[in-house]
Amino acid sequence: MQPLAQRNEFISIRKGLDLHCIVWGADSATGVAPFLLVHGLASNARLWDGVARGLAALGHTVVAVDQRGHGRSSKPDDGFDMATVAHDLELLVGELGLDRPIVAGQSWGANVVVELAHRSPDTVRGVVAVDGGTIQLRRHFPDWNDCAAQLAPPNLTGMPFRRLEAAIRSAHPDWPDEGIAGTLANMEVLEDGTIRPWLSRDRHMRILRGLWEHDPEELFPEISVPVLFMPAVASDESSVRGWAADKRSAVERAVNTLRRAGVSWYHGADHDLHAQHPKRVAQELHDEAINGLFA
Repeated sequence: MQPLAQRNEFISIRKGLDLHCIVWGADSATGVAPFLLVHGLASNARLWDGVARGLAALGHTVVAVDQRGHGRSSKPDDGFDMATVAHDLELLVGELGLDRPIVAGQSWGANVVVELAHRSPDTVRGVVAVDGGTIQLRRHFPDWNDCAAQLAPPNLTGMPFRRLEAAIRSAHPDWPDEGIAGTLANMEVLEDGTIRPWLSRDRHMRILRGLWEHDPEELFPEISVPVLFMPAVASDESSVRGWAADKRSAVERAVNTLRRAGVSWYHGADHDLHAQHPKRVAQELHDEAINGLFA
């Protein structure tokens, strides 16, 4: 088997908008479905490193992308509504020449790929929603100002990098090093050793507004491609209430509404379950591509 190839590319999809992509896979990766991996809000492509490595080892070409405003991609001041960011992915697939990839997104990114499946079914052979895809913020926050006040990001600018690293390792002792490194890559490290989020607060809030305005349940009856949900749920089902209970019922409604859908529950997993359990996620995605939902 040839060694896995990994390279960074900057793909121009619109005037003034270049998306940073990490491309994985042996040069001989043919005959199996390619994957496009999409991160969540305030995250970055490297949260997918473990999954991408696993899929590439199983023979897939894999592309993980920094969405607009994130990571090393261009940082425009507008275009953060759901329709525009989904169209970004549609354009990216075309520029990369991917043949109807399976597109997996996490959290906000999962809602983005659901939007993509609805607006451009010929672009994808299916989508995967990792702990997301059913997010409906307006159910919890009918008023945008309440949503903005409750979900605004913390101000981490100026924190020493080493302090952040220690905090992340303490919070996620069972994560592989690749997942820790991917999370740290959400931040730019400045010359003085402190950090600054790649995603600015203003852009963060514009994306949050776009997510608040999005209602994926309106789209499910019209989506023709298969959708796989990978939600994180509590280990103790008797303790599920509030947001967690709403998530479970939303996933169940989605599976019952969509024409072709499946679900793989991740009990006791973190929200970034793709960083926490990359081997399981990669194997399940591969199995669904070869002889499952996306075959």
